[in-house]
Amino acid sequence: MAGSFEIREEGFHRIVAEGASIELVATGFWFTEGPLWRGDHLLFSDIPNSRIVRYQRLPEGPSIQTFRVPTNLSNGLTVDHQRRLLACEGAARRLTRTEADGSVSVVADRYQGKRLNSPNDVVVAGDGSIYFSDPFWANGFANPHGPRVRADEQELSFCGVFRVAPDSSVAPVAEDFERPNGLAFSPDGRTLYVDDTRRFHVRAFDVRPDGSLANGRIFAEIRAPEPGVPDGMKVDVEGNVYCTGPGGVWVIAPTGTILGRILMPEVTANVAWGDADWRTLYLTASTSVYRLRTEIPGIPVPV
Repeated sequence: MAGSFEIREEGFHRIVAEGASIELVATGFWFTEGPLWRGDHLLFSDIPNSRIVRYQRLPEGPSIQTFRVPTNLSNGLTVDHQRRLLACEGAARRLTRTEADGSVSVVADRYQGKRLNSPNDVVVAGDGSIYFSDPFWANGFANPHGPRVRADEQELSFCGVFRVAPDSSVAPVAEDFERPNGLAFSPDGRTLYVDDTRRFHVRAFDVRPDGSLANGRIFAEIRAPEPGVPDGMKVDVEGNVYCTGPGGVWVIAPTGTILGRILMPEVTANVAWGDADWRTLYLTASTSVYRLRTEIPGIPVPV
């Protein structure tokens, strides 16, 4: 067991029960990211090793296998409505999809003929459209665990969020970020949360019927003296936001009130809901993966 909790509001115990513990489930990696629950197992990226790892809890003990290698330094992972794996491949500067036959196809790698920066995180909307963040880590903000593209190789003039429409067209829906990173939808799909790693905050956007974004505003500030930055995010069925940041994971009510923090022994980059009841929060933290049982289930992904 590892970690502890910082309680700022009484509502925190509606999410994390008194006496709850954080369990170390796997370790020995280089830098873990992009956790995704698929049916009976967890996939996650081990970025510097350019592989996707498959973790499964079995009666005889944990099973840890390499799911794919190499991955072009894959980061964020999710699935589309057809249960096909989507992966942000930072080194290749593209978003890919694993087809039913196991082949890998490119979903997006350019906009108006220019190469993307470095797709980082990805989510799928109710209509099947895909949103992904596209920061550029080499230009003024070193990412020690991801791709290091030279500053003079940036082709786009902005770091933003892109949408891949159901007709496969690719277009930006927000362009005014420093380093856009984690993405998550509210339970009704009408709000998209995007954190900005360099500005240490989470922004909220209204999602219009045509998929565009409007009314961008600061949802929460994620600042503290401990190591860590705003990175991966997920949302539970009641709309609470779980954003990694300094010290571990920040738990934020739908109103923007910070309820508390899940304090981790390692810098934590991302989280994902899993297990059959979707009440286990898996946390990818530097060299390890942890799990925490919660009182409120997360929003499921197609399995």
